[in-house]
Amino acid sequence: MQQDIAETLLAIIKKRRSVRQFKAEKIPFETIKTLADAARWAPSAGHRQPLEIIVVTDEKVKEQLSKAALSQSHVKNAPVVFVMCGDVARTKERYGERGRNLYVIQDVAAATQNLVLQATAFGLGSVWVGAFNEQRVREILELPSQVRPLAIIPIGIPDEKPVPPEKRPLAQVIHLNKYGQQIN
Repeated sequence: MQQDIAETLLAIIKKRRSVRQFKAEKIPFETIKTLADAARWAPSAGHRQPLEIIVVTDEKVKEQLSKAALSQSHVKNAPVVFVMCGDVARTKERYGERGRNLYVIQDVAAATQNLVLQATAFGLGSVWVGAFNEQRVREILELPSQVRPLAIIPIGIPDEKPVPPEKRPLAQVIHLNKYGQQIN
């Protein structure tokens, strides 16, 4: 049983692609809630749980976000857009500047990875958008000053099938005990 789960998880990880073309079909609200729940279960430094998720389905707001994201059309064309945010005050309170400048980003990144993997498991496509005007997104979503937008994730039924990218060989990525010591 454990082996089956491990193999399924690795298959989902390997299947995930950056999808930028979506069918117009809406995503059921129960699916949206499950995606957010998957994100919520990510680890966080000191269990501070700084994650804040803005779910955007309104066409006008998606249009504004698309413009703020350097006119990336997949932001406005996706049926649903998740804006992954971090409440920096929650993490800074315990960890100071390291919490504000690193841990909150790591926490939201882990949550975002959970979200895109759950989307893949549902047969949905997603793309992780990091190129956007943070201040403009903050204004569009009326975020309080301590909540920082860190990623925009358009999600929908894929209308394309991206080719898997080449990855560096595992032997080049993994090191044993010290950098440069290879594992054969």
